[in-house]
Amino acid sequence: MSWFRWDGADLVLACHLQPKASKDEFAGLHGDRLKIRLTAPPVEGKANAHLLAFLGKAFGVAKSQVSLESGELNRQKRVRIHAPQKLPAELAAELEAERPT
Repeated sequence: MSWFRWDGADLVLACHLQPKASKDEFAGLHGDRLKIRLTAPPVEGKANAHLLAFLGKAFGVAKSQVSLESGELNRQKRVRIHAPQKLPAELAAELEAERPT
């Protein structure tokens, strides 16, 4: 399985989260998941909220358009981005190749 799939206009990402990193960034692949480093600590849902905001900004949508489908309490997460308006430069080539027309 790839680290992403398109579901109509929505993009579903399989992520591996690394909280308490030095900066927010996409960090390549971790197995079959996209590794995302975040500065937020993994307490009281702060890392999850920060992840949704980070992905919303990266994909040009409001954070309300990004939802956590699974993995609320662990590092392995599945996130849905509703109709992304842009693709981050570091991921664009791979995502665009599979994007439905």
